[in-house]
Amino acid sequence: MLVPTYNNAGTLQKMLDGILKQTGNIIVINDGATDGTKEILDAYPQIQKIHLPDNKGKGTALHLGFREAAKQGYEFAISIDSDGQHYPEDIPIFLEALENEETKNVLYIGARNMEQSDVPGGSSFGNKFSNFWFWFETGTWLSDTQCGFRLYPLKQITELKLHTPKFEFEIEVIVKASWHGTLVKNVPVQISYDGEERVSHFRKVSDFARISVLNTWFVIVAIFYIKPRDFFRRVKKKGLKKFLTEDVLGSNDSPRKKALSIALGLFVGLSPFWGLHTLLVLGLAFIFRLNKAIAFAFSNISLPPFIPFVVYAGVQTGVWLTGEEHFFSLENITDNLVTLKGLKTYVVGSLVFATLISIISGLVGYMALTHLAKRKMAVENG
Repeated sequence: MLVPTYNNAGTLQKMLDGILKQTGNIIVINDGATDGTKEILDAYPQIQKIHLPDNKGKGTALHLGFREAAKQGYEFAISIDSDGQHYPEDIPIFLEALENEETKNVLYIGARNMEQSDVPGGSSFGNKFSNFWFWFETGTWLSDTQCGFRLYPLKQITELKLHTPKFEFEIEVIVKASWHGTLVKNVPVQISYDGEERVSHFRKVSDFARISVLNTWFVIVAIFYIKPRDFFRRVKKKGLKKFLTEDVLGSNDSPRKKALSIALGLFVGLSPFWGLHTLLVLGLAFIFRLNKAIAFAFSNISLPPFIPFVVYAGVQTGVWLTGEEHFFSLENITDNLVTLKGLKTYVVGSLVFATLISIISGLVGYMALTHLAKRKMAVENG
């Protein structure tokens, strides 16, 4: 067990007594506490302690705990906050889940009931906010991404390059773990928000700002590196034919939903919103409840080798619609000023072209998928 603690003298002893009923393998990281934390810890000689002279942040404390636990040969570590929010008797829930899991490369996060009456509205909103961004960055939807009651696979976690020192560390570690192939899941745990006992050191302005900056960076990385990387890895691993058969045609979605997903992907991929294609296609697929894998796959029509053809088609469509003959022109060269004329022509043309292609492809896809579905049903029935 890893117990990072900072100025939680009011609840620390109760937490330690509860944990000792479950396990004696405990590492407490005293993150520079200035209250009676050290005196409380001195009463537990059987517990290993790491004392930091100054407060470095929860991320730093957990990182030190991971390294020490791995050094001692542990394969997994369960972290629990010392503020009294969690119940130590829930520790077996994590162990039982791990025992029944097929892979041991898994990270469990406690799923709190954020709808119970004593949960502050700000905590509930912050959790939903965090859940959405974790889904966007990793493609995994969780009901709770902020709970500090977790089980970590130490080998995988200690191999990650983790940099953040404070509360945002708990977002960094689960996102990077997911990106590197670790399964991230929820397990249900109890929660207590006793206002008299619980002391939280989360700063709503500064810590939320740090988490927002981190999520902004992760969104950029996800759009321009992680999602394209995962897509090509999946295609390469299966082969294009098998990928189309299993991931696209083999989906249990209806022909209508698949066809609309194809249309959405092509529309976004051919649209002039360069740099935002992945964000748009995944966001719109989520909003309209379409097949994200299909939509994303077809949005990749705008991959670098095809970009010149995509742009040219948009330009020519715009020229045909507006009568503009010269799309690009350079003016005021002597003043080092470059004016791009006809931007409206390109934008209008590309949007019209994207709309036409998406409608035609959607209709063709619907007819083809409906025909394949009927053939498949006929084979199964006869």
